[in-house]
Amino acid sequence: MSAILNRRAAAAALTAALLVPLSACGSDAEKKDDAASSASAPAPASPKAVNLTVLAASSLTDVFKTAGEAYQKSHPGTKVTFSFAGSQELAAQVKQGAPADALVTADTKTMDGLKGETNDATVIAKNRLVIAAGKGNPFKIDELKDLADSKIKVVLAAPEVPVGRYSKQILDAQKIEVKPVSQEANVRAVLSKVELGEADAGLVYKTDSAKSGDKVVTVDIPDDQNAVASYPAATLKQSKNSEAAAAFVAWLSTPEAQKILQDAGFQKA
Repeated sequence: MSAILNRRAAAAALTAALLVPLSACGSDAEKKDDAASSASAPAPASPKAVNLTVLAASSLTDVFKTAGEAYQKSHPGTKVTFSFAGSQELAAQVKQGAPADALVTADTKTMDGLKGETNDATVIAKNRLVIAAGKGNPFKIDELKDLADSKIKVVLAAPEVPVGRYSKQILDAQKIEVKPVSQEANVRAVLSKVELGEADAGLVYKTDSAKSGDKVVTVDIPDDQNAVASYPAATLKQSKNSEAAAAFVAWLSTPEAQKILQDAGFQKA
C-alpha cells in the first residue's frame, strides 16, 4: 500500500512540474499577442484642420486681424482668413457664390438682404461716425454744418455703402447740403483721401479715424446728430465648414472677443 501511495505522489509531482512551464509559456504568449495587437491598433485621429474664410466690412480690418490671431491661438487647427471690402461688395460676392464661411457687415440692412444665403445673424458691435479733417484741421472744422462750405473739399462714401448711407442720413436730418468731390467704395477709401490731402474732410467711423494718428484731426459728432452703425455676423449656408464657422461667429460675442472690439473703439452690441 505504501508503495502505491508513493507512486501516485511521484506521478502528481511530475504532472505539476510539467504544467508550470506550459503555464508560463502561455502567459508569455498572451503578453506577446497583446503587445502585437497594441502595436497594430490605429493611433487616435488628430483634429481635422479647418480653413475658415470670413468676409468682413472694411472698417473691421485692423481689429479683426487681432481677433483672428486670438481665435487661432485658442482654437488650434483652425486658420481664419479674412477678406475685407465694403459691405455692398461683400453682399455681391455672397450672391455670386464666392467660397466663404461667414459674413460680417457694417449694417443690418445689407445682412437682411441676404437671408436666403445666410443663417441667423447676431449683432457683435456698434460704431459711430466722426468728421475726419485734414492734418492740422486748417479750415477749423468743428461741426457738421461746416462741411457745407464750398471752399472745403469733402469726400463721402457712396450711398450704397453703409457709411455712405449713414452719412446721408445725418446730413439730411440736419438739412445740411454737401457736394462731395468724390464718392468712395468704402470707408477706408474715404479716410485715405483725407490722409493724403486729396480732400479736406470726410465722414468716417470713429474707429477708423482713431487709427490715423496725427494724419487727421477727429471731430466728434453729438449723439443727437449722429447715427449708430450695427455690425451683424452670420454663417453662410453654402459653407463647407458649418460647425467651425458657427463656432467662430459665436466666439465674436464672448468676453474675449468683445474686449478686443471695445479696446479698438467699438461699442458694445
